[in-house]
Amino acid sequence: MRYFLFISFFLMISCGNSSDNSNSNKQESTSSNDTKRIIYFGDSLTAGYGLLDYEDAWPHVLTKRIKAEGYSYQMTNAGVSGDTTSGGLGRLEWVLAEKPSIFVLELGANDMLRGISPSVTKENLRSMIRQVKSQYPSTKILLVGMYATPNMGKKYAKEFNSIYPDLSKEEGVPLVPFILEKVASIRKLNQKDGIHPTEAGHKLVSDTVYPYLKPLLVK
Repeated sequence: MRYFLFISFFLMISCGNSSDNSNSNKQESTSSNDTKRIIYFGDSLTAGYGLLDYEDAWPHVLTKRIKAEGYSYQMTNAGVSGDTTSGGLGRLEWVLAEKPSIFVLELGANDMLRGISPSVTKENLRSMIRQVKSQYPSTKILLVGMYATPNMGKKYAKEFNSIYPDLSKEEGVPLVPFILEKVASIRKLNQKDGIHPTEAGHKLVSDTVYPYLKPLLVK
């Protein structure tokens, strides 16, 4: 995997809670008469930090794509810039009030940046997965993975990088191995901060997630 831009990328991803992006910290929902809903639950990567139009964020791009293919889903972008797994766990209950058919979980990067123990991150993610399962047994869950930056050290990186594949196996949920696979090392696909994907970058993030989400869809 491409690691050489990870340090610069992640050094500021947790700063995505800056007030200069009004799209980052508000939950956005589509509306229709359809009862099926996808909730995208994450941090600034999901929120679309820095984009002029929040509808250019990958969750919106992806939902438009699946609708064009004949799938009828509402969506909620529950991305909050700067969020950690602890923060996500704390706000999960009220987000689940929207009764998702599919729950896409993208959190953990900010835990890593803060040096939070991978065991804590893992258990927070596990708690969220189990809470969704308990509250809505029929809801399908997609876990979205992240990698640690090299500057965190080999031991930390090894422990952190194992969180997502281990949880996928232990909890029986599908996994997107690395959300930034197509964009992390390409400058033109990231904003001027060198951190958050551009509109074009978000389209590629959507492409990365799509093949893992599609098997969960029901017409």
